[in-house]
Amino acid sequence: QVQLVESGGGLVQPGGSLRLSCAASGTIFSTNTMRWYRQAHGKQRELVATITSVFNTLYADSVKGRFTISRDNAKNTVYLQMNKLKPEDTAVYYCNVQIWGMDYWGTGTLVTVSS
Repeated sequence: QVQLVESGGGLVQPGGSLRLSCAASGTIFSTNTMRWYRQAHGKQRELVATITSVFNTLYADSVKGRFTISRDNAKNTVYLQMNKLKPEDTAVYYCNVQIWGMDYWGTGTLVTVSS
């Protein structure tokens, strides 16, 4: 059974940084494309960043140059380093993996950017 567990969220001031982690189990992690999504209150879930099995990365325009996705296959963990945070980055952040057409999600971690 695939399980994803996010951590690292919290309250941060505008301009600050946070690093989110997502620990995966029940899958051959190194072969998976991993994604981070976020969902702000009252809005649809949106794709933030993607990292493939060969370490190619993609970012939403809204986070380019501020966020960095990375992975450690030895730890079955994907990270999202978030710098220069803005109030509009406030959301619940979710880790995602698709395996044989099925989506798996973690329970999310809340990031609040506020002074």
